[in-house]
Amino acid sequence: MKFDEPIPVTILTGFLGAGKSTLLNELLASTAFADTAVIINEFGDISIDHDLVHVNRRELMVTTTGCLCCRASSDINTALFELYDALDSNAVPPFKRVIVETTGLADPAPIINQITVSGVPRAGYRAQIVASHFQLSGVVCAVDVTTAHGSMERHFEWMKQVAFADLIVLTKTDVNTERRTNGRPSDLLRMLRQINPAAAIVDRHGTEFELAKVFVPRRYTPSELGSDVEGWLALERALADENLPRDNVTDANRHSAAGIQSVVLVENRPVSASNLANFVDLLNMVAGPQMLRLKGLIGLADDPERPLVIHSVQDVIYQHRLPAWPSDDRRTRIVVITHNLDDSVVKTLFAAITGISARAKAQMVLTVLGLSALGAALIAAFLLTFHDRAAAHLNFNPSPTIQTSTGLPH
Repeated sequence: MKFDEPIPVTILTGFLGAGKSTLLNELLASTAFADTAVIINEFGDISIDHDLVHVNRRELMVTTTGCLCCRASSDINTALFELYDALDSNAVPPFKRVIVETTGLADPAPIINQITVSGVPRAGYRAQIVASHFQLSGVVCAVDVTTAHGSMERHFEWMKQVAFADLIVLTKTDVNTERRTNGRPSDLLRMLRQINPAAAIVDRHGTEFELAKVFVPRRYTPSELGSDVEGWLALERALADENLPRDNVTDANRHSAAGIQSVVLVENRPVSASNLANFVDLLNMVAGPQMLRLKGLIGLADDPERPLVIHSVQDVIYQHRLPAWPSDDRRTRIVVITHNLDDSVVKTLFAAITGISARAKAQMVLTVLGLSALGAALIAAFLLTFHDRAAAHLNFNPSPTIQTSTGLPH
């Protein structure tokens, strides 16, 4: 196939739970964007989002696990080359654009360096092909107004995502004011302007918002975004020039050094709604702010043919039920992203609540909580009280209303 000009690539970034997948799904629902290829990056060893994002043609989706910004071998170049190779051999229908949805923990600098002409020197056939046939044409950052202040204070990645964007989309501006972060909307805008004075800022729920315009190809020039951005790109290039043998380092090295990790939970059997409610509520109780994100595709025991999609951002839970499994993989899959929390806590809680006797369940739960000395009577009372409170609080109904949309945060 002949390539007349480079294919535009837009990076869609934003911190955990900012609503990237919601924006992407809405965009891809438009017939005008049916000829769009999508690269989805997930933080962890198992894919969930590839089942939740609706691409017009399945062969136009590439899914990568592990974080793109941590891959010395550059998964972004590999994914783009795979799309090029498939297009060149007529294995996929023609596409006019590529959208890369990064993990919520991604540092944009190494990803941008791999695509821009001024980035890391092009060594190797694949890298040269990508440089010749793809062009970075925008970086969109979704900012959740309900968690922005806290995310900025605790996570440096949040600030870099904002800094590298040439367009910022404010999400969840339609929620009740009491659920927003401290400060007025004007304070948030002022904060964003201090980090990135050049980016356009649009309100997802504003009357004049047009999603298609957000992804229109444009000239992306890092030098116009400030000296910090140029400095971060230069630092990443210098690290790449050191030719350090990083290929054998784990994917999450950049984040694990900061205590951030993903815990993958898989269950082949259907899970009861009450057990799921117990697990999520107890995990929130034990982990608190150390649980950054939970997302899952779950087969509930009452109707395992209609999976439940669940997303938890801090203490806010979103759920909806799909009319059918989106792929042949019908296992319950949950990914929990934590900060400075032993993964055995998450795994033990899940194992304790989803598949063993009530007595063993109570003993394991209380062991995790460090309360094993309470005695049998208190164990029974705790479990009964907690079960009722969790089920009432989370309300995983046996037959929740089916919604075919995926208007959920990512």
